[in-house]
Amino acid sequence: MSSIAAAGLPLAAVVIAILAAWAAGFDHRSALPPGLSASFYGFFLDRYPLFAAAIVYGLARLVVAATAPGPSGTIRRAVGLGIGAVLLLGLSLYPTFGGLVLRGAFATGGMAFLNQQPMIVAYGLGAATAAFLFAIALGLGGLAAGAERGPRGFRSIAVATIIGFLFLWFAFAVLGIAREAGFGNWPRGPLRSGDAFVAIGLALVAFLPHALLVAFRRSRQFGHTERLVSA
Repeated sequence: MSSIAAAGLPLAAVVIAILAAWAAGFDHRSALPPGLSASFYGFFLDRYPLFAAAIVYGLARLVVAATAPGPSGTIRRAVGLGIGAVLLLGLSLYPTFGGLVLRGAFATGGMAFLNQQPMIVAYGLGAATAAFLFAIALGLGGLAAGAERGPRGFRSIAVATIIGFLFLWFAFAVLGIAREAGFGNWPRGPLRSGDAFVAIGLALVAFLPHALLVAFRRSRQFGHTERLVSA
């Protein structure tokens, strides 16, 4: 898989998911199993609806990481992908939608605001908490799969980790302002075409920096592999 495809596939998955929700008219009235309905619809989906797009991006990113060129065998890739997916979904959806990711972010931002921090500071701290927890799932899933080779050396690993976290921090900060940016009342009502375009635009702006980082890492990894083969 090329570096462009590795970066573009998770973004494409997010766009397809949003368009599918719009085409299907999916909203809180859509039939879901009773247990799933009770845990899916609620405060965090109403307040932060585009976190659903983040979950899709994360799952697609794990798939890309598990299929990267590398020494890992098929079994380890499959097991690592499963571990990453379970961890991501667990942190994002248990006990209800938002999971520990949004609850941690909401608690952090709320406590900062109650301690008389400016709203923008409280919001930034909440987005940072969400990005940190989300990054843990992505990172551990990639490591478990053992397919995608990361940077070598402590300094390189530290720099790559910090940059990846900052880009995810930016992504969650952008996704969190969906209502303020004009996104409608979904999931309380059907996703309108205008809302779908707003959601796609915000999601692409949010995750494009992280996707470009993935493309850059993959291109460097591919170049390193080519040099090994030619040697």
